[in-house]
Amino acid sequence: MREGFIPAPGGRVFYRIIGQDATGVPLLALHGGPGIPHDYLEPLEALADERPVVFYDQLGCGGSDRPGDLSLYTLPRFVEELAVVRRELGLERVHLLGQSWGCMLAVEYMLVCRPAGVASLVLCGPCLDSRRFAEDQRVHLEHMPEAVREAVLKAEASGDFTAPDYQAAIMEYYRKHVCRLDPWPECLNRAVEKMNPAIYEHMWGPSEFTARGTLRNHGRTEELGAIDAPVLFTCGRLDEARPETAEEYRASIPGAELRIFEDASHEHHLEQTEAFLAAVADFLRRADESVRRS
Repeated sequence: MREGFIPAPGGRVFYRIIGQDATGVPLLALHGGPGIPHDYLEPLEALADERPVVFYDQLGCGGSDRPGDLSLYTLPRFVEELAVVRRELGLERVHLLGQSWGCMLAVEYMLVCRPAGVASLVLCGPCLDSRRFAEDQRVHLEHMPEAVREAVLKAEASGDFTAPDYQAAIMEYYRKHVCRLDPWPECLNRAVEKMNPAIYEHMWGPSEFTARGTLRNHGRTEELGAIDAPVLFTCGRLDEARPETAEEYRASIPGAELRIFEDASHEHHLEQTEAFLAAVADFLRRADESVRRS
């Protein structure tokens, strides 16, 4: 294992590489949030038997610097940060794996920077259009108990998101659509403990189903067809990113694939780890082989 810090716009970001001597094309993981560090993606370490697996904590969370200036936390700056991390670590050829908000970051990077050397994209529980993601949460919310729905509507009407009934509603929702394991895995709890809620609320909002932050109107789904790398979408059957939405995204990219995991939700890499890792490993191998043949 190798770890350290990279100077990026606004401060230092922490990185960690597992299997740095492996010979395959490296996999660079982009965590979700915004503001939730990489810890919960630790099952990806198993892929280091074939290739280096690179994690980093985006500025403001986890082991990275935590500047209090919220104006730093913008999508363009995070795209620039990703480019810096890739350059500083010498990742000339790389696979990108995004989870949730990390998918939005990966797609923005591909569309804005048009980077060379990206061997493939794996987009897990994809949040690519903020309005569509929020709409999907409303669909799920309609199937929650009445007390949960009422607590959410009451908080949104009053603007008080600290009420105990709202906090309880959040957790009931999350245990159905974010992570269905009981108890939650240690790596997920650790990520939550190390998150930066100020970034999450600034960019997204007080909860997954109340999007009112700076990303609330972001979406580039009409441009997905411009991505020319192999793409694998993954989601759980009960994912916050509903399978219907993931299928629409898949259909927008020629040759893209979609894998749906049953009895799983947003953190399907934790709930169905063995099947998830097998699917990702197979996809990465096929992407590597396609490059070798060309």
